[in-house]
Amino acid sequence: MKGRRRRQLDYSDNHERWLVSYADFITLLFAFFVVMYSISTAREGSYRVLSDSIVRALNTPLLALKRESSGGVEMPDAWSAGAPDTGSSQAMIPLKPELLNRGLSRAEPGDAAAESRGEIDRLAGAVENRVSDFIDEELIKVERNDYWLEIEIKAQLLFASGSRVLLSDAVPVLENFASVLRDVPNLVNVEGFTDNVPIRNGRFPSNWELSAARAATVVRLFEENGIAPERLSATGYGEHRPIAGNDTPEGRARNRRVVLVVMSSAASGERLPGIMLAAGRNRAAG
Repeated sequence: MKGRRRRQLDYSDNHERWLVSYADFITLLFAFFVVMYSISTAREGSYRVLSDSIVRALNTPLLALKRESSGGVEMPDAWSAGAPDTGSSQAMIPLKPELLNRGLSRAEPGDAAAESRGEIDRLAGAVENRVSDFIDEELIKVERNDYWLEIEIKAQLLFASGSRVLLSDAVPVLENFASVLRDVPNLVNVEGFTDNVPIRNGRFPSNWELSAARAATVVRLFEENGIAPERLSATGYGEHRPIAGNDTPEGRARNRRVVLVVMSSAASGERLPGIMLAAGRNRAAG
C-alpha cells in the first residue's frame, strides 16, 4: 500500500494585516471629526442667536432717572444696573462711574437720545410760549434734559396758604399745560412740595398730606381736560425735598411749589412708577 503523501501547508506570515486596523482607525477618526464639526456648527448658530439677543437688549432705548449734575457714578438705565423689568428680560449693563450723579440710567444709542432730546425741546417750546409772562415773573421755571421736561410752578400761583383748592387764576394756566400735553403719549408726574412750617388748619395732619392733595388736585384737572389718566401720577413730598433753606421767607417761598415732570417717549416706555422717577431725580438740598 502506497503511503499517502502528506501535503505540507505553507503558513507564511501576512505582513499586510495592519492595514485592516489602520483602516478602522481612519474610519473612526473621520467619524469623530464629522461629529465635532456638526457640534461646532450648531454652537455657532446658538452663539449667533445669543449675540443678536444681547445686541437687541442693549440697543433698547433706556432711561436716565436723575437730573444732570457734575461728577459721580451711574447705574446704567433702572435700575441701570438692575433695570426695572417691564415684562421682557433685558441684559444688565456695566456701571459707568463717570455718570453716577446722573442717576440710574441705561445706555441709549446716540440717535435715540437725540430724538428724545428733540421731542423734549419741542414740548418745552410749546409750554414756554403758553406761559411766557409767568416765566418772566419767575413764577414758573422750565428745565429740560434728554429724558424729561420739568415745569416748576410756585405754589402762590396755584393755591392759597394751607389749601388744596386751586385759585381761580390758576385754572387757565394749568389748562394751557393740559392743551399741550393732551395729544402726546408722554407720562406726566405731578409732584407737590411744601416748606417746613407745620400746617395748623386741622384739615391736613401734616405737610405730607397737603403736598399730596395739591398734586392730586392738579392731576384731576388734567384728567378733566382730556389727558389720559393712565399717563398721570401724583406724588407728595411735603417739606422733605427742599431746593432752598427754610430759614428765610424767600427760601420757604421757593420750597412751596408744584412740579410737572413730563417724561420723553423713550422714558415713558418704561412705565416707571412716580416714586422711582422721583428717587432718580432727587436733588439734595445744600
